[in-house]
Amino acid sequence: MIFDYPTFKIIWWLLVGVLLVGFAIMDGHDMGVGTLLPFVGRNDEERRVIINTVGPHWDGNQVWFITGGGAIFAAWPIVYATAFSGFYWAMLAVLWALFFRPVGFDYRSKIHNATWRSTWDWGLFIGGAVPPLIFGVAFGNLLQGVPFHFDDTLVSHYTGSFWGLLNPFALLAGVVSTAMITFHGAIYLAHRTEGDIQRRATTAALIFGVLMLTGFSAAGLWIANGSFGYAITSVVDTAALPNPLAKMVELQPGAWLANYTTAPLTMLVPALAYAGGIAALLLVWKGRTLTAFVASSFAIVGVIGTAGVSMFPFVMPSSTVPGASLTVWDAVSSHRTLGIMFWATVIFMPIIVAYTSWAYSVMAGKVTAAYIRENEHSAY
Repeated sequence: MIFDYPTFKIIWWLLVGVLLVGFAIMDGHDMGVGTLLPFVGRNDEERRVIINTVGPHWDGNQVWFITGGGAIFAAWPIVYATAFSGFYWAMLAVLWALFFRPVGFDYRSKIHNATWRSTWDWGLFIGGAVPPLIFGVAFGNLLQGVPFHFDDTLVSHYTGSFWGLLNPFALLAGVVSTAMITFHGAIYLAHRTEGDIQRRATTAALIFGVLMLTGFSAAGLWIANGSFGYAITSVVDTAALPNPLAKMVELQPGAWLANYTTAPLTMLVPALAYAGGIAALLLVWKGRTLTAFVASSFAIVGVIGTAGVSMFPFVMPSSTVPGASLTVWDAVSSHRTLGIMFWATVIFMPIIVAYTSWAYSVMAGKVTAAYIRENEHSAY
């Protein structure tokens, strides 16, 4: 293998983060557009304009969601199994919400009926707003610790409930996630439209950008002064085969800030969230929407990266049996599996980026009401 086992473990922690960020940026902006659809579009023609800004790309962007889920399954199988059993109903809610997207895009404009189209508009809203909310709530619960443990055969047992996931800090994290995605989508919508729709999208971007930064700050203060955070208190063999029970972990309030003390350069990650968010606000306000979209993408990197850096090396800490917490070192696949996946990523990731870039360059430009009238039977 080109890298040793501990190095591959770090590489896959980074690659999973890249896939999560890619999903948030690429699939996130069309979810943000869907969230804004019933509010920014005031009539059927305006809503068709909004839908067609993301219509050619939304299904292609789903590759980031599928690849991210597949990567977690293959690289962190214990995390995948534990998370999907503990967050079962939350994950089903995400899937149910996503069902509205393909049928909403494809069938919404097939029938000239106001009730029919309004119903699918709200379906697209659900498909855009619910997933980022639930993903944010999930991250909020990860930061607090998830109530699970393993038995003697390493079968995980979740002892919480769906309603227990909806605690105050997790809901705050959900607000941050939803605001972040809607902010990103509003900027994209402002970039692809003109006139009244663009002005409303710009206003939405300013509102949700401020909400994102405010919520992100509140979450940071909560973590700094809260009662959660975990630390490994035993020696860890980073090259050992996966065994999540071969370590000792303690609940240590404020431990999520330790990495910023031991590695001060990591402070650049939350700084990027603020710098990107503030720059995007100023740029979209000035009408420089493309640059604002790039800046909001950096803000997404900062927000998601802050959660990752704060928790490292933890991936899924346990609040009931801290020693059962899953980390980068003990929740991974074999050395060979990580190596095969690495080369698959090296080969196929550039292909995904290349065809996505080509598709967006072909479909660049403003979507207007005139375009909808000219393509009445082919446009979404």
